[in-house]
Amino acid sequence: MYVAGILTHPAAMTRRPYRDSPIRATLLGWLASTLHDASDEIVARSEEYFPGFLTRSTTVAAFRDLRPMLYRAVAPFLHDSHEDVREAAVIAALLLAEHPALAGHRAHLAVHARRILDTSSNDPNRRVAWRTLEAWGRNPPGPEPLSEEAENRGPHSDGRGDLEPPF
Repeated sequence: MYVAGILTHPAAMTRRPYRDSPIRATLLGWLASTLHDASDEIVARSEEYFPGFLTRSTTVAAFRDLRPMLYRAVAPFLHDSHEDVREAAVIAALLLAEHPALAGHRAHLAVHARRILDTSSNDPNRRVAWRTLEAWGRNPPGPEPLSEEAENRGPHSDGRGDLEPPF
């Protein structure tokens, strides 16, 4: 809630050192990453291995209940003039729109998802946009941007597993 609350603060447009990207884009990106971890897909996978993962008393359940409020904080940045802010807001909004109370926003967000697929060079963002369009029955264009195998390889891009050192 704190991150959502500071998105409109003028200091959030301060450029990050060594990057030409506002802190607001980083905050929205962090929010999107956290939303991904609490997404329907990840929660369903977690429930397979940890029954009760999403019971009412869990932090994940409480976070997921905040999605309509978080959407109201993110939505103003869907048309931001800075590309990084706009893209991060779209990805966060797509993940937020899984909530049934936000289903009415999906047609509008599908336009933004298609723009991500047409213009973004960020494969994880393109994958979120593609999967969202697919889940909403909006016929995403072309093949999925990033293969499932590549997503599951772990932090080392050369195909080694999570338990192997990077050297």
